[in-house]
Amino acid sequence: MIYNNALFRKGVAIGSICALFCSVHPVAAQQAPTKTQSPTEKKPETAPWEWFGITGQVTATLQSLFPFHSPYEGANSLPSRAETEISHTYTLYLGARLSQNLEAYLDPEMARGKGIGEALGLAGFTNGDVIRNPTIGEAPYLGRYFGRWTISTQPGREKVEKGDNVLAGMRPTHRIVITGGKFGSNDIFDTNSYANSTRTQFMNWSLLNAAAYDYAADTRGYTQGVSVEWVHPDWALRFGSFQMPTVSNGTDLAGDLVHSRGDQIEIELHPLLLKTSGSTIVRLLAYRNLAAMGNYRAALQQGLSAGTIPDITAVRRKGAVKYGFEINFEQPLCDNGDTGVFGRYAFNEGRTETFAYTEADRSLSLGVQVSGKRWRCSRDHVGIAYAQNDLSSPHKEYLEAGGQGFILGDGRLNYAPEQILEAYYTFGVSRLVGLSLDYQFIAHPGYNQDRGPVSVVSLRLHLAF
Repeated sequence: MIYNNALFRKGVAIGSICALFCSVHPVAAQQAPTKTQSPTEKKPETAPWEWFGITGQVTATLQSLFPFHSPYEGANSLPSRAETEISHTYTLYLGARLSQNLEAYLDPEMARGKGIGEALGLAGFTNGDVIRNPTIGEAPYLGRYFGRWTISTQPGREKVEKGDNVLAGMRPTHRIVITGGKFGSNDIFDTNSYANSTRTQFMNWSLLNAAAYDYAADTRGYTQGVSVEWVHPDWALRFGSFQMPTVSNGTDLAGDLVHSRGDQIEIELHPLLLKTSGSTIVRLLAYRNLAAMGNYRAALQQGLSAGTIPDITAVRRKGAVKYGFEINFEQPLCDNGDTGVFGRYAFNEGRTETFAYTEADRSLSLGVQVSGKRWRCSRDHVGIAYAQNDLSSPHKEYLEAGGQGFILGDGRLNYAPEQILEAYYTFGVSRLVGLSLDYQFIAHPGYNQDRGPVSVVSLRLHLAF
């Protein structure tokens, strides 16, 4: 890949400075062990079973795009004019325990507002809370409805705290977990403690998940399917199969699972690389999508033969295959894991059209989260990260010839990797309320070095209850 060395060095340098906070410890009184428990022994944790649970969230994000250089624009370009938009989402997480090992969940949700530029023109779009199809409407909908069955494979139990789609209680430390219904495939796969929530962490798509991981989802980010997880304290193995949309970025899911589905397998390892902090978590993922997708080379050839602009939708073929791979890591550094670094690298075969997430064939991200415990503000967090997205040769040539994807299409292309630097500060106003200030700098928006750079400032209010 080609890197903007100055931008990359800035990201690495700032991240290194943030990581150095771990060497500065606030002064605190030493706690003596109680008389009823020795300092080397722990009583087995127990927790009461929660049989019904309700949590929820409200997030409002105000984003302002500053004017930037742009000698031309296409149908799917990010507009170069100044623009300010607001998005707001509302979610209820409803859970019921049917037995100690079986749970059911229902998540009604509503998403309103829109993103800058109608969420077009950037592979790494700036707001992960935006619905990418502006025609879908703003009425409430059921985001998730699923069941979770947990099977113990060995003795041993651990405490589970209450959370969104998590009921408090106990669960086996060695277990098989079967999840089925409607949910996000990225609820299970490609998770990361420091970069996985647009509502509390980084906002850019390239930092929520690996941009080159074209995971099965409708335009709202949900799908239907089943996942199986085999969990051990030192590792985990996951497999999932999910429905693909009928068209790229579509609202409807295909029912022909023989020719349209997304399969993935992920291995999670917990090596202890830094003895002074928690275990590193490394996730290795492979995926394969089947859908009625087009081929960039075929679209180019057809356009050349007909003397027209290539159109990927005209060469779609039932049961076309797209596959890819990813490595994802997180390393806690201090503050009981609240400060840590993370990274992802992913690539896909690049010949078949992007269908569900965003237009990227190779993607890299690296970042750090620092806890406000460093400066006695335990609810605060700072995050800074660098991301880079690249296209395959066929995908690049398709856009150069004037072709359009479901996100990109400037009408022409002077190619360069799309590079992103994002930083945020979250003020923990209270246990339930967080206010974040976020800045994103994007070089070569939509992989076009004729346009940009782009600056976006965001203010985000998040309420969890």
